[in-house]
Amino acid sequence: MRFLEFLKLALFAITRNKMRAFLTMLGIIVGVGAVIAMIGIGEGSKRASIALIQNMGSNMLQIFPGQGSNRFGPSAMGSADILLESDVNLIEQELAHSSVVSASQLVRTSRPVIFQSMNYVSQVQGSNPNFLQIRGWDVESGRFFTEGEVRGMAKVCVLGQTVKDNLFPNGEDPVGVTVRVGALPFVVIGVLEKKGAGLMGDQDDLIVAPYTTVMRKIMGRDKIQQIMVSAQEGKAEMAEAEITALLRQRMKTAPKDDNPFQIRKQDDIVQMQSAQAGILTALLAVAASISLVVGGIGISNIMLVSVTERTREIGIRKALGATRKDIAMQFLVEAVSLTGVGGAIGIAVGLSIAMLVRLVFEFPAAAPLWSVVLGFGVSTAVGLIFGLWPALKAARQNPIEALRYE
Repeated sequence: MRFLEFLKLALFAITRNKMRAFLTMLGIIVGVGAVIAMIGIGEGSKRASIALIQNMGSNMLQIFPGQGSNRFGPSAMGSADILLESDVNLIEQELAHSSVVSASQLVRTSRPVIFQSMNYVSQVQGSNPNFLQIRGWDVESGRFFTEGEVRGMAKVCVLGQTVKDNLFPNGEDPVGVTVRVGALPFVVIGVLEKKGAGLMGDQDDLIVAPYTTVMRKIMGRDKIQQIMVSAQEGKAEMAEAEITALLRQRMKTAPKDDNPFQIRKQDDIVQMQSAQAGILTALLAVAASISLVVGGIGISNIMLVSVTERTREIGIRKALGATRKDIAMQFLVEAVSLTGVGGAIGIAVGLSIAMLVRLVFEFPAAAPLWSVVLGFGVSTAVGLIFGLWPALKAARQNPIEALRYE
């Protein structure tokens, strides 16, 4: 007998008792749907994390003081004043033609920002005019401060959208207005475009001012805390290696000694987040796959019942010349058809859940093509595995005893 004939017999047997067939497939539907939905949510989490990281800046590298095995962040940021203001000029001058686009000093602290009766505590970042290019940011209104204002330690600042909304809740234009940052008056010269959430929280909750002003007049220190670097496209690895060699030479670090600083690349964070999201997706998929095993047990149970109910039919087919292989194939195709149809419905359910999460929660859940193929493949494999024993049991029926069965 050909495969199409087996398939017709299988579909006829399934449709003969539609409710039982549906209840049998329900475990497979739930299992495959859950796997597709969980993978979609996991992939969405991965995409969201990567988008947050990439939103932080353009090919950005961050240089922190301090040693440690933590590759993704400073183990002692600010504990060692080893980075110099002049390191920024050194990096730009030496590496501009090979791997670096621009660099900037960076200091940061938190201070209350006051305008009339409004008081809001925000992060104050000190940088140079390269801040916008490195962070991939634009000014919505007004302007950014100049190199001359950095050298002159001018008390000017640019507000993030969150700070603006809290200090000027009625929508007033803050450009030209004087606000107090801590105890010092600052003239607002610009407002940054809204950037949204970042890896460390709300990116718009900040004030940016010349690093010289923040470092010396607000923080009372004479050393920078960090250096930001924008690498040329596709040259982040080269920039890291060249900056490492350059700073080690400037700091006169012995070859046997570890780097007295750490460099964190966006690519490293992306890889770390991707690995974590991949593990989370796998765990979610494994948890959801448990229902597939339950569904497979249900398939095996129903097929054994079906073999018992159709014992006389099996005897008649054998009497008419059907071989053991034909009988086994008939019941195996029936089991695979049940799980295949259930898998197809489960895929539709899983994709619908992922789309619903995307629309309702505005979360980038999206099931990749491989998850659909995996879902259908696993459901088919469940049919083969759990349908094999009932099929063999049917094939081993004695035709004479089967014909006598009532």
